[in-house]
Amino acid sequence: MADEYEMEDIDDDMDDEFHGRDMGGSDSDVDEYDYMNNKMQDTSAAEARRGKDIQGIPWERLSITREKYRQTRLEQYKNYENIPQSGEASEKECSATKKECLYYEFRRNSRSVKSTILHFQLRNLVWATSKHDVYLMSHFSVIHWSSLTCAKNEVLNVSGHVAPCEKHPGSLLEGFTQTQVSTLAVKDNLLVAGGFQGELICKYLDRPGVCFCSRTTYDDNAITNAVDIYNTASGALHFIASNNDCGVRDFDMEKFQLSKHFHFSWPVNHTSLSPDGKLLVVVGDDPEGILVDSRNGKTVAPLCGHVDYSFASAWHPDGITFATGNQDKTCRIWDLRNLSKSVTALKGNLGAIRSIRYTSDGRYMAMAEPADFVHVFDVKSGYEEEQEIDFFGEISGMSFSPDTESLFVGVWDRTYGSLLEFGRRHNYSYLDTII
Repeated sequence: MADEYEMEDIDDDMDDEFHGRDMGGSDSDVDEYDYMNNKMQDTSAAEARRGKDIQGIPWERLSITREKYRQTRLEQYKNYENIPQSGEASEKECSATKKECLYYEFRRNSRSVKSTILHFQLRNLVWATSKHDVYLMSHFSVIHWSSLTCAKNEVLNVSGHVAPCEKHPGSLLEGFTQTQVSTLAVKDNLLVAGGFQGELICKYLDRPGVCFCSRTTYDDNAITNAVDIYNTASGALHFIASNNDCGVRDFDMEKFQLSKHFHFSWPVNHTSLSPDGKLLVVVGDDPEGILVDSRNGKTVAPLCGHVDYSFASAWHPDGITFATGNQDKTCRIWDLRNLSKSVTALKGNLGAIRSIRYTSDGRYMAMAEPADFVHVFDVKSGYEEEQEIDFFGEISGMSFSPDTESLFVGVWDRTYGSLLEFGRRHNYSYLDTII
């Protein structure tokens, strides 16, 4: 993973177009700001049905149409690659999909919620805990947003000094100062934030203060790339941290201590635990991923097919299939029963697949590109049918709600940064019998 390469280094074509030219900067800001409610103008589902752009972009006042600008982005967006031409190399293997499907309908775009990113390769900064509750990074704050009340509140601020208010063996009581949060995970009332210097900050949402702080390593290249929270077979709450020091660590949050530490031959960017807790998918700075035994870290099988570094992985709830996302612009689906090659390869439009999520019922899988596109696939169709969610801006993260009813997408942009919310469509055909 690139160390020093952060969001500020990216050429933002969107900035040039939206923040200059016909929008006139300050004029549009006045129009877009609701002084009565002291917040940016949001877009509702009703307004979108009447033709308003879901992000509130006033295309009628710009010198370029949405269609033309989309074409320009597709042609000019630079995908970051560690292995040159990896996107072209993988393209011929990808399956064609039917893209006209609609599984999740637009509900709301909340521009008062500013979703931000610190590292351009790490995009797991949005987590939904119910169909109305979502947690995300906004600069140095973890924000809770309620789509029910359209209200936000700060859950954790890491801009200053953060120290645990509980005492546990192994916890760093001195805490941390000005933590740069690279990854986030929230589940079962537990919030874990990972930092650029290997920091791990744990907070229970139903308790005041921070409960546990740990630094995974003092290596120079210590960034925490991903966190996966899970329950063991006995119901104990654990989390797995993936780090740039080539380590994968399992923390027991019942005892507040490190329970396992596996070491690999390359920096680990993402790890996913199988539903039965027996296997780990481990991907990182190597085209080959690996499937390992979660008890001892021993390799069960290599995952050969990608041609660049991988940053995302996820298990289907059936525990038989899983997905990996790569900078070669593909997401590959794997089947435990035959790991000699992937079942299928799904292609992104612009760039790397940086985030993958399955719905809890296993019906849909979403994959997010670095910017502009989230793809929602119908698993039952063999990933042959998809909904393509199309917008503008870098993606900070995405998350299905545990009940599958909502899909939230964080958008990072200087002017149009926001939180997009979609709701699952239901076909209540049984109601037709009443009519």
